[in-house]
Amino acid sequence: MPPALLAITLLLAVTFCYGGLCAVSPFGTCRKCRGFGFALTTDRKGRLKRGKHCRRCDGHGKRIRTGRWLYNRAVRIHRAGTN
Repeated sequence: MPPALLAITLLLAVTFCYGGLCAVSPFGTCRKCRGFGFALTTDRKGRLKRGKHCRRCDGHGKRIRTGRWLYNRAVRIHRAGTN
């Protein structure tokens, strides 16, 4: 099998797997707060405590995946153009 064909096949497999992941689970954990919904800070004794509310995920701990966001945007544009 030529290396170019192998690379294309691998790229298509990764794309379809990511598309399936976005269809099954459209929300992933927030990368900034790691799914907690808030930042972890330490007090003066070094113990962990709850920090500020996460602005990126609005405290939910979940964010919409990039692939799902692109799919939603494409569907919204298509619907607006066909009405």
